[in-house]
Amino acid sequence: GLPVEIEVQKQLNLMSNEEIEAYGMEAFNQKCKESVWTYEQAWREMSDRMAFWIDMENPYVTFHDNYIESTWWSLKQMFDKGLLFRGHKVLPYCPQTGTSYSSHEVALGYKEEAEPSVFIKFNLVDDDASVLAWTTTPWTLPGNVGLAVGPEVKYSRVRVTTAPSDSWEGRGGAAIGDELILASDLLSSVLRHHVEVIEEFKGSKLVGKSYESLFPNAIEAGDSESAWTIVGADFVTTTDGTGVVHTAVMYGEDDYNLGMEKGFPAQHTVGMDGNFISGVHPELDGKYVKGCDSVIIDLLAADNLLYREQIYTHDYPHCWRTDHPLLYYAMDSWFVKMTAVKERILELNDKVEWAPEWVGTGRFGEWLRNIKDWAISRERYWGTPLPVWICPDCNGEHCVGSIQEMLDMKTEDSPTPPELHRPYVDEVKLHCPSNGCSGEMIREPYVMDCWFDSGCASFAQWHYPFENDDNFTNSFPVDYICEGVDQTRGWFYSQLAVSTTVFDELAYKRCLSLGLLMDKEGKKMSKSRGNTIDPWDHFNREGADAVRWYMMTQSAPWN
Repeated sequence: GLPVEIEVQKQLNLMSNEEIEAYGMEAFNQKCKESVWTYEQAWREMSDRMAFWIDMENPYVTFHDNYIESTWWSLKQMFDKGLLFRGHKVLPYCPQTGTSYSSHEVALGYKEEAEPSVFIKFNLVDDDASVLAWTTTPWTLPGNVGLAVGPEVKYSRVRVTTAPSDSWEGRGGAAIGDELILASDLLSSVLRHHVEVIEEFKGSKLVGKSYESLFPNAIEAGDSESAWTIVGADFVTTTDGTGVVHTAVMYGEDDYNLGMEKGFPAQHTVGMDGNFISGVHPELDGKYVKGCDSVIIDLLAADNLLYREQIYTHDYPHCWRTDHPLLYYAMDSWFVKMTAVKERILELNDKVEWAPEWVGTGRFGEWLRNIKDWAISRERYWGTPLPVWICPDCNGEHCVGSIQEMLDMKTEDSPTPPELHRPYVDEVKLHCPSNGCSGEMIREPYVMDCWFDSGCASFAQWHYPFENDDNFTNSFPVDYICEGVDQTRGWFYSQLAVSTTVFDELAYKRCLSLGLLMDKEGKKMSKSRGNTIDPWDHFNREGADAVRWYMMTQSAPWN
C-alpha cells in the first residue's frame, strides 16, 4: 500500500511516478516487499517487553497470494451484486503521491489552515455591472466556466458612492460609480464601500446572463453554449460568501455535477502533478497551484477584477501520509456503491457492542449516516491489483474472483504470473466472455485501497472461501476488535463496509475504541512533530508492569 511505497521512495530518492517507472516497477515492488519486514524485529521486541498478547507465529500477511485471492473474491461478490462500478467523479487527490483517496482516508488528515480567500468581480457582457463571487481556492479561478445563483434568493444591484471609512487592508478595491451585484442578505458583511441600492430582484433574473472570462486563454469553450454564463442551482445559500458560487467544473463535486447538467466545458487547467498546464497564463504555466494563490490575486487585482481579499481559517484535508494539502480533481476511478447499503450498514452497526457507546452511535454512526461511495482504485504500484479487466472491442467489464478463474480465461500468449502483483498481472490478457466478441481484455492499471485489504481480514486471513471453511465459520463475526479512535474512519469502517456488502453481516460483535496519547499541549503525538515519548525509556526505568498499571488506572481506556 501507499505507506510502504512512500517509505521506499524516500530510501531510493524517487520523487515521482516517472522516476519509479524509470527505476522499474518490478524492482520497486521488490523493495516494497522487503520494506514491509523492516520493523518486524523491533515490533516483536516491543510486544514481548510490554506483554502484548498476540499470535506472532501465525500472522496474516496482506501481500501473500492467498490473502489477495480472498480479497479478489470479495470484490467479485460486490461486482456480481452491481455494487462495483467505474465512474468519473471529483476526488481528493495528492499530486505528491499521484493517487486519489477515499472519503474515509481524507477524514484522517484534516488540518486547520489560514489561507487567502477572495471576492472577485465578474464583468457582465453588455452591462456595466459586475457580479461578486467568493472563493477560498484562488487556484481554481483559471478554471472558472460558470457562476451559480439561487433562483429564489434576493439579490441587490448597488452603486459605490464613497470610499470605505476605515483603512483598506490587502489588495483589491472599487471605484466610485462601480456597480456590483450580490445577495441582499450579505451586503453588510461583504462590502467595505458605502453604496446605494439601485435595484433588488430574484436570482432567476440573472440566469442566462453572460460574463467575461477571468483568464481568456485558459479554457476553450468548444461547442458549449453555456460557457461563462450564470445558471441557477439549489445548493446556493446566503450563509457565507456573496450568494454567487464560482464554478470550476473539474475541481469540485458540486461544480462537476452542475457542469455536467448545464453543459459547461470540462477541461483541466491543472496537471496530475499539481502544476498549471501550459497555456493557462504565462505567469502560472508549470507552477504548483497551491503556491500560485498570491500570483493569481495579483493578476486579478491588476485587471481590476479583485474586490477584496481576506484570510480565511478553515479545516482543510491533507494527505494522511505526506501531510501535503489535497486537491480535488475530476478523474476516473472504481467505486463500491456504499450508498446502496446505507440503511443496512446502519442496522448492523446498531448490533455492535461499542465501548464507549457514544463512539458507535455518535462519531462512527454519524459517519455512516453521511456515507459516500467508496473510491477503491489507486494509481499506484505496490498493493493488491484491482481484478477488473476491460475489453477494448466491446467495452465489456469482467471482475476476476480467483486465481483459477484468471488462468482459465487468460489468452494463450499471456504469461502465468509468478505472483499476484504488478507488473506480472498487468501482462495477463483475458478472452472476452461477451457473446460474439473475440476481443482480448486488458486489466485496469490500478491497485486497491489498502484499507480494502484491511477490511477483508476476518475472512482473508483464512484464505476463505478457498479453504479453512471451519475456521472461518467458527470465528465470524469476530468476537472483539480494538484500535485507536481514529480508526472510525479506517479499520472499523472498512471491516463493516466489506462484511455488509459481501456477507450482509457484521464483521465484529464488540469494538473497544481507544483514546490517543497526547503531548502536554493536548496534541496528538507524531514523529513529524517531534513530540513523541520513547516508551523504552519508561520500560527500562519504571518497568513495563508499572507503565501498564498506570495506563489502565489513570483513566478509562477511551480517554
